Amino acid sequence: MNANYNEKDKLLMFEITEEIDHHTTEKIRRKMDNEITKYMPRKILFDFNQVTFMDSAGIGMLIGRYKMVKMLGGSAELINVKPSIRKIFEMSGVLKIIPIRKEENKVG
Repeated sequence: MNANYNEKDKLLMFEITEEIDHHTTEKIRRKMDNEITKYMPRKILFDFNQVTFMDSAGIGMLIGRYKMVKMLGGSAELINVKPSIRKIFEMSGVLKIIPIRKEENKVG
């Protein structure tokens, strides 16, 4: 996973580069928590361009990071979500709290 911070916009983008399941969520969660604590962003973006699989552990990890940034007064959005992952987000209700950015190719 890669993290990029844009200081001007106070935007932290997480480019997730692996499948998100119960084997990988702890490592991803730790990295995200460290970056959020370090930068205190106003907005976080979760880039799902390289993710083709996610299970319920991934949903829990995302919701936890959303709550963390919300407590800091920020917001979260999803970008580059593949149809199979979008279906998981729709069925789980994630999209009711973390929206998919309309203009996915525009960051910032």
